[in-house]
Amino acid sequence: MPNIHKRPAWWIPNLRPTDEAVFLDRRRFMASLGIGGAALIGGISACDRISDTSTEPRPTTRPAATDARSQLEPAALTAPRNDKYTLDRKMTKADAVMRYVNYYEFDAADKPKAVRLAQNLTLHPWTLSITGLVKKPRTFDVEELEKRLSLEERLYRHRCVETWAMALPWIGFPLRSLIKLVEPLSAARFVRFVSFMRPDEAPGQHLGSGYPWPYHEGLRIDEANSEAAFVAVGAYGRRLAKQNGAPIRLVTPWKYGYKSIKAIVEMQFVDKQPPTFWNTVNAHEYGFYSNVDPAVPHPRWSQAQEWMIDGGRMNKRDTLPYNGYGELVAHLYPKR
Repeated sequence: MPNIHKRPAWWIPNLRPTDEAVFLDRRRFMASLGIGGAALIGGISACDRISDTSTEPRPTTRPAATDARSQLEPAALTAPRNDKYTLDRKMTKADAVMRYVNYYEFDAADKPKAVRLAQNLTLHPWTLSITGLVKKPRTFDVEELEKRLSLEERLYRHRCVETWAMALPWIGFPLRSLIKLVEPLSAARFVRFVSFMRPDEAPGQHLGSGYPWPYHEGLRIDEANSEAAFVAVGAYGRRLAKQNGAPIRLVTPWKYGYKSIKAIVEMQFVDKQPPTFWNTVNAHEYGFYSNVDPAVPHPRWSQAQEWMIDGGRMNKRDTLPYNGYGELVAHLYPKR
């Protein structure tokens, strides 16, 4: 008997796109999908203590959905908000964050397709191995980490190198809290991060794709120990959606988004600068540090302005140096 693939209820054929006016109106958009307003929803420290202007309520635990679509909605996950980290703009709608993703492991060009294929990723069990120049190499179960390290919610801006941006409430813990558990040696100068390698679940990873899988990134150890570096396991009052980097991802809000590696399986403490994914693909366009800088254009476009994904390309605002986190991280990069 042939296998029958039943598409999820939210899947939209490529030939039936949603009208932009409907997309930008959350209620009409959800209605156009045939989904109730409670179904299917799924980063910024303002360095100068800008007050939170978001009109979105703080996430609260909602009753679990009872239909088949509930399998696509991440489980509730709440944590106290750290009020030190605030927004200078309205929080991005969760619906937009759930759909506007770059996830080349699943599809390099088609965002809706990447969202759909990402649902094939198996999340349990999931472990994070920490090795290299450390006193206490460990392998942690992600749920174990959540119990050992206090979770908090931070409002963070997120800036993509492609000039789109968002602002969202991540749930997780400071990266430096995790680093303390393994006690790096003095020789450790960099941290290398590695994502999963499962071409049977992620078709973009098949041989011939032209990319150096698995995805890998790196930080200098002082960057990794920065107050702003964050490890996310949830967002919008729920666990991370698969297409947003579940079950555990890095969040470095002062850098372009591709530095915030998704679905991490390994961290390695090393003494030399590690190669990184996009720098290996095209070193001319993607540097190792990749700090947000409006004064340094990408070779193919300006970085002086950005647009919020739920506000449209015509509604642009000026890009902030370090994405607005200069007071937290600028000291890491003294001018020479």
